Amino acid sequence: MLIRTKAAIVTSVAAIALTGTPPVAHSQATTAGAAPCPLVFGHGGYPSGPNPWERDQIRQPNNARAVNAQKGWGADGVEGDVQLTRHGTKAVMWHNTTTNGLTGTRKNITDLWWAAGSDNLRDRRIARGPYAGEQVHTLRQWLDHVRSAGLVALMEVKPEARAVLSDPAYATAAWTEISDPIRERQASQRILVYSQDSWIQAELAKRHPGLLKGSEARWTDSVSWAEPPPSWSGNVSRWREVLAQAPKSVMTNFTKDYRAWLTDACG
Repeated sequence: MLIRTKAAIVTSVAAIALTGTPPVAHSQATTAGAAPCPLVFGHGGYPSGPNPWERDQIRQPNNARAVNAQKGWGADGVEGDVQLTRHGTKAVMWHNTTTNGLTGTRKNITDLWWAAGSDNLRDRRIARGPYAGEQVHTLRQWLDHVRSAGLVALMEVKPEARAVLSDPAYATAAWTEISDPIRERQASQRILVYSQDSWIQAELAKRHPGLLKGSEARWTDSVSWAEPPPSWSGNVSRWREVLAQAPKSVMTNFTKDYRAWLTDACG
């Protein structure tokens, strides 16, 4: 059995970013019989329960500072959210359906132009939470920053994009906004894609068959997110259960705590 140190994990992840090729084998436990160490994808918590948008602190790694934070916590990759602006003219990184959490009048992302007009999306800033002041990134900007950080990029195309992606008047341009940045970078950067919308997922399978998330970045948390953030310790039973199944990679809202726990759990 191949034994790999934490330094080797970092080297392997860097190789992904530079070559687009995943490591030959993921980190293996240093203790006989222990489960293999998976790669860790950082995800941003979104509150559960009623009226979550009122409590959302915009923690998703869709901007440079949030990506950097995830790297500092030990993430090997990050999950970002792809939306489309009006008529599919710009692919942008934003989780919420509306501009809730951004400066300016609240509007749907799909109703805004990226740069045109005084109410555009480019000039808004995150209004609250740990990344207040950060701007919304385009897909290209985000992919480039994730690559510069040496992380794997996991893109979720949000269901709100379906309306324009399936509209004959705008579909070609809209899909170009999503697909071209991927194709321009996939030879030198590890990129995974998926959507929780079944139609978009099927289209991604046609357009980017080799990049589908599949069984990668398996969800590992059991504790529902809340604001302020809940204790990580309630996840441990589920973390053990998932790790015992030897996943290639996992996704968590508790990146820093999971990485520390994982070091003890599998070396």
